Amino acid sequence: MGEQSHRLRQAVQKRAARAKKRMHSITADSAKSFFRRNAFVLFTIAAVLLGIILAFSLRPYQLTYRQIKYFSFPGELLMRMLQMLVLPLIVSSLITGMASLDGRASGKMGMRAVVYYMVTTIIAVFIGILMVIIIHPGKGSKDKLHREGRIEQVQTTDAFMDLVRYAPVGIMFLIAGKILEMDDLAVMGGQLGMYTLTVIVGLLIHALCILPLLYFIVTHRNPWVFIAGLLQALITALGTSSSSATLPITFRCLEENNGVDRRITRFVLPVGATINMDGTALYEALAAIFIAQVNNYELDFGQIITISITATAASIGAAGIPQAGLVTMVIVLTSVGLPTEDITLIIAVDWFLDRLRTTTNVLGDSLGAGIVEHLSRHELDAQDCELGNSVIEEKEQLSHLVCPQNDTHRHPRSETAL
Repeated sequence: MGEQSHRLRQAVQKRAARAKKRMHSITADSAKSFFRRNAFVLFTIAAVLLGIILAFSLRPYQLTYRQIKYFSFPGELLMRMLQMLVLPLIVSSLITGMASLDGRASGKMGMRAVVYYMVTTIIAVFIGILMVIIIHPGKGSKDKLHREGRIEQVQTTDAFMDLVRYAPVGIMFLIAGKILEMDDLAVMGGQLGMYTLTVIVGLLIHALCILPLLYFIVTHRNPWVFIAGLLQALITALGTSSSSATLPITFRCLEENNGVDRRITRFVLPVGATINMDGTALYEALAAIFIAQVNNYELDFGQIITISITATAASIGAAGIPQAGLVTMVIVLTSVGLPTEDITLIIAVDWFLDRLRTTTNVLGDSLGAGIVEHLSRHELDAQDCELGNSVIEEKEQLSHLVCPQNDTHRHPRSETAL
């Protein structure tokens, strides 16, 4: 025991010495290089913070709904631009991804991706149910909760983000507009505050414990290095609350920062953005039991299983657009006879939780792509070898037909030799 603690202390000291050495080696040029490389990420983070500050500074003026919509117009412009481009991106990505793989390899990769999606979604539902039963946020009177009378219409077209410099500006106004639309920030307290806290804890456990652990078990690599390369995509997901909108950024982060094979990302990510909704599944199971608790409705084991199954199925069918989970929530509530009108109890905080569960969805898709690439490395290597051999054969065939003008330098088996 003493020897192990001594080794651990030595390892910590070595890490501290390396970190200190790196800190001393930082120069003005290296700092400039860092800011240049991560400019888009830093601008996006700054946009999120500025949006929050701007919203809270404007709340005392009590803007009308029309004024808030005018104020949010730059953000709405960004989302409309994304809606115009989402379908071509998904279709072209799937076509190029499948065209670059043979039938057997694409079948195996598809099966691995589906197994990963189902496992992580079921785990997410289980975590959501466990959290809401342990914390019990719905304890108390239903009358204390405030209902929102208006349910925003969810558009059916998926949205995705193009890599444009305008994105941070749009994200800033999107977040500021959503905060300004809230009638009363005090609703974040009490039962709804406990509900929000329960969802956040569940999402954090799934995103920071379960998903990295699965990645480490399968690949034996450091998941935090992989996640660090996804920072730009995760912040974009937080700003747009759309996993489809984040697809181009996710492609870029996985292929450029983490070196994931392009054939994997183009095949796995478009499917994952549509059917792999870990955060949505966790939220729907948790929200359904929360609504049962505020109605003093005791759920038996069979009903909890029903909620688990319907939440899993509904999350697969949910579109990767903002607040799509509210639409599929109706299916979950109906399956166990809970009042669907009680969805209005949680609308006040859904704009915030929607961003967190979208970030969890994007993280799950990205780690899934890394896992599928690791499991499919032999098929990819074999395909690369076949491609290399075919290129060599093609060059040899060309050398038989195309030769220098001097006949003495022609290939001995050239068909044009005299």
